[in-house]
Amino acid sequence: MVLLNEDTFEEVANVRLTRLNLIALVGVIVIIIVSITYTLIAYTSIRELIPGYPDTAMRQNIRTNAMQVDSLEYEQAIRDQYFENLRRIIAGEVPEAYLNDTSSMDNLKEITFSRSENDSLLRQRVEAEEQFRLSVLDEGGRNGNLHDLHFFTPVKGIITREFSPADGHFGIDLVSAPNEVVKAAMDGTVTMSTWTLETGYVIQVQHDHELISVYKHNATLFKTEGQQVKAGDAIAIVGNSGEYTTGPHLHFELWHDRVPLNPVDYIVF
Repeated sequence: MVLLNEDTFEEVANVRLTRLNLIALVGVIVIIIVSITYTLIAYTSIRELIPGYPDTAMRQNIRTNAMQVDSLEYEQAIRDQYFENLRRIIAGEVPEAYLNDTSSMDNLKEITFSRSENDSLLRQRVEAEEQFRLSVLDEGGRNGNLHDLHFFTPVKGIITREFSPADGHFGIDLVSAPNEVVKAAMDGTVTMSTWTLETGYVIQVQHDHELISVYKHNATLFKTEGQQVKAGDAIAIVGNSGEYTTGPHLHFELWHDRVPLNPVDYIVF
């Protein structure tokens, strides 16, 4: 193929066309078209237009349904065990303990405590020592001392929802880097480490000075109930578990003597 100038008929360029050149040209064009199509489908929202591909809302519904099915399976196991115990009782056998059995707590009401002579003497001595101590009567000074305590920042990030007890939001929501490690705010003991339908994986730590810190919506938990933790110890990973969440974040609460506190007043995030 020869390219000529219209005015002077001078040869400008020429290309030798062969079967190999034609096949190579068609192959390059096909590869470019396939690459562009793959890029658009893989990295843009165009893929949601493909029939059968789930969108964001559908994926959220799938996760929610999976958690609800997990709760239903647990309730189903309790019901099956209830009927099994009925069968055992009718057959004269010993029933098994329930998965959520709390009947053993009823026996505690029948326990009677008797005060020994040594106990009475100890009480009298302690009451005599504490009789003239003003710090015992100073209930208002406990909250003021909290500002002198050193809190470790659980997660450094952006606060997306403020502390608002009037709206039922007793903590703050923090958005941090993906897979960020959640750390204990103070030394204490883990009093709860479980999963709930509303707030996902939750861990709660009891501290001194009647303080409790709560960490919700975690992806996974590192500590179990009864374990001792130090300030700054890794206890969980930031996640998106539970129904009451719209994205990966940490819901952090701080309680003092059964009263919710604004964590921003005591911790720098």
